[in-house]
Amino acid sequence: MLANFVVPDLYPAAPELFLALMICVILLVDLFLGQAQRWITALLTVTTLLGCAAITYNTMDGQSVLTFSDMFIDDLLADFLKLMLYVSVIAVLVYSRDYLKARGLDRGEYYVLLLCATLGMMVMISAAHLLSVYIGLELLSLSLYALVAIDRDSPRATEAAMKYFVLGALASGLLLYGMSMIYGATATLQIGGIAQAIVAGSANKTVLVFGLVFLVSGIAFKLGAVPFHMWIPDVYHGAPTAITLFIGSAPKIAAFAMALRLLVYGLFPLAHHWQVMLMIMAVLSIGLGNLAAIAQTNIKRMLAYSAISHMGFMLLALMSGIVGGDPSYMIPAYSAAMYYVVAYVLMSLGSFGMVLLLSRAGYEAENLEDFKGLNRRSPWFAAVMMVLMFSMAGIPFFIGFFAKFSVLLMAVNAGYIVVAVIAVMFSLVGAFYYLRVVKLMYFDAPTDAAPIVAPLDMRVLLSANGIAVALFGIFPQAIMSLCAYALVRSM
Repeated sequence: MLANFVVPDLYPAAPELFLALMICVILLVDLFLGQAQRWITALLTVTTLLGCAAITYNTMDGQSVLTFSDMFIDDLLADFLKLMLYVSVIAVLVYSRDYLKARGLDRGEYYVLLLCATLGMMVMISAAHLLSVYIGLELLSLSLYALVAIDRDSPRATEAAMKYFVLGALASGLLLYGMSMIYGATATLQIGGIAQAIVAGSANKTVLVFGLVFLVSGIAFKLGAVPFHMWIPDVYHGAPTAITLFIGSAPKIAAFAMALRLLVYGLFPLAHHWQVMLMIMAVLSIGLGNLAAIAQTNIKRMLAYSAISHMGFMLLALMSGIVGGDPSYMIPAYSAAMYYVVAYVLMSLGSFGMVLLLSRAGYEAENLEDFKGLNRRSPWFAAVMMVLMFSMAGIPFFIGFFAKFSVLLMAVNAGYIVVAVIAVMFSLVGAFYYLRVVKLMYFDAPTDAAPIVAPLDMRVLLSANGIAVALFGIFPQAIMSLCAYALVRSM
């Protein structure tokens, strides 16, 4: 057996191996640190992510390389998404540090779990095998369950973690069952091999379609699309805001990568089946997300339903890549979906970052009323929040507008005109609850006159986040062309 063992090429997985090593180092170092030295753990965590970014950039040669018995792929798509992942996790660390410190949650396990979740997402992004998809997904999910329950004294957080764990376990079971059916139909777990078996006609079509349904269900749960959205409002609301910030940003990148790898790379010949499923979920997500958000008075729940509607738009782009078997729309449609995910993560980071900015020791600024009169307390941060809300509503000329416009354009080009019209109508409905926040900030008297106190690094990064949302709206081609180039070199 040992004679047949082939040593895998470790170079393509260098960022993951470095991160795994540093998780062990940080875990050991943190054992010898007191609460006063916790900044060392935070600094090590940020340094680790910057190191991962440097390694990823150095391995970015534009070639697609398979390793670990063809279970792991390093291509330009994976490199680009991983770089976005590092940026978002570093932003989460900077935004959340003061919030966690004020609540006694600034502990070593927070940083270790955050890095473990990041490692899981990196594996998902580079997965070329159903087994590696599942390993990455479970590493991410188990870390998130623990992070949601990190405030052990909060009944609300514990309840949210239990709900997330039960529903997450159910979704993992659905996904695993779907994978087993696809393996039974194609006799391979290799994502590329699945596509080849379907094209060759050697796969059992009936079993394959049943497996596809379960697979799409698992993907929809991770994205938070209707009807697998039930966990999102309760988990967003119940988790500490710093954890909500993380759940609402970085995992969306990994979930998009998982959807692209499984559906486009693996099950592309069955596109006429999964396109219909994605269409139904997209319309329901956009509709329910926008309608339910109107009734919310808690901004975390409002942003949770907003996330559901945004993932509906992303699914709208994913379903527009093939028209009547013609794959010529693939690159524009999937790059529009990728651009939308990047735009949403930027907007989500800034929005939850503002909630963290207004929170302080013993006070959670999570109700809409907490934003009343923000313009009088801080005109600059009121302007940042206004930019973020305008962008989420899809108002020109911010990144959210061009993200929605590119998705709708792809849907119309693909012939889904009725679906695009429905999406536009619900977006107009959704503009109400975003503009309501702007109205509270600029036209209502403040209920809290306390000064806004936050570390300099958080203020600078939050300002840069708001400026990025505005600038990438004025110059959207910068990210759009990067997304398209990464896809072209990775298909």
